[in-house]
Amino acid sequence: MYTKEIIAPQVSDWEMLEDFSDGLQEKSSNISTNVARLRKTPGEREPVFRILLDLKSIKEEASQAKLELGIAIAHLMEGLIARFRDGEVIFSQAFSEAILLALDRFSMTVDNLLHHVPLKDLKLMALLQHLEKATYAPPDKVDSICNAMIEAVTGFPSVLSGISRVTALPMDSGKEEEFPPTTPNPEPKEIRHVASHLQFFRSFAVQLETRSPFFKGRTNRILRLALETNKAANSPVDPVQLEAAIYMHDLGMLILQEQVWLKVGYLSAEDRLSLRNHPGYGAGLLQRMPGWEAAATMVAQHHEMPNGNGYPENLKGNEICPGAKIISIVDAFEAVMLKHSHRGKHISILRAIAEVNACDNQFDVDWTHFFNQTIRRTIGIT
Repeated sequence: MYTKEIIAPQVSDWEMLEDFSDGLQEKSSNISTNVARLRKTPGEREPVFRILLDLKSIKEEASQAKLELGIAIAHLMEGLIARFRDGEVIFSQAFSEAILLALDRFSMTVDNLLHHVPLKDLKLMALLQHLEKATYAPPDKVDSICNAMIEAVTGFPSVLSGISRVTALPMDSGKEEEFPPTTPNPEPKEIRHVASHLQFFRSFAVQLETRSPFFKGRTNRILRLALETNKAANSPVDPVQLEAAIYMHDLGMLILQEQVWLKVGYLSAEDRLSLRNHPGYGAGLLQRMPGWEAAATMVAQHHEMPNGNGYPENLKGNEICPGAKIISIVDAFEAVMLKHSHRGKHISILRAIAEVNACDNQFDVDWTHFFNQTIRRTIGIT
């Protein structure tokens, strides 16, 4: 039985928790890398040894930090990996996804504790209960329990069955579909004017894509998800203004030093301060062009949060325009996909879905619902 003290830990030593978080980040990265190795070559022994070693370290350091949740999760993960080591179970897709989801959810818990964010949306009790069942279940039941755990924690079933039909989500290297500019139904001269502006805005987004090979196709992926999410809500946001905002929301990144916005891991206070300024660049340009005021507002607000903890104005709830709420969700989804792309597209999509749905304080709940509808339809889940 997992008590409230385990799933809702109280921090007694913040400095120790920060130290633990730094170590957890490194070990989590190591475990993810070794899980990826095992997915390709399950017969390797070294990755198994290294995963168990990192889990043992996490458990010991969690004990020092008085974080019983970390002890419990690491212990159960050790048990699962040991069963694979001993030949009891196979290293299936569901097995590996469950391992990484448990690790990710614990990392999110520590991060939430450090930033004073509630834990209620992380489904920690469901995570522990299913992880325990999988650890002690008969071998032929482990995969089904892992799949049940994924659905209970993320709100989505395993996406593997429909993943081959995904065209908007993976960061593939194939030929990119070119989206024609969205245009309203005004007079022909105005259509040409709007289309010309959209092509101009798009040129900035395409330029940003050249900064990293991982960004290839980013603009189309975000645009597709944003427009489809808006459509799922019966298009309350002008799609032309939304398209312009998608193209321009990260214009400021072109001005910042690349080591700031391409940095892997936690950002320094100075880095975060630099990033807080980037929405103003795209919004400022749009504000100077008549007819794009709505897009400018979306760009200016796309890092605001419903709870008021966003930036740059600390807006809350309905103070944030709907278009900005859409961009916030799809942009975060893409960022998590990029962050976890080394795990393979199945797991990076699952991780991105899980993170978006675990952050009710960061994203608008209603728009998250429409986003989920879009994702389900895209990956073939009804």
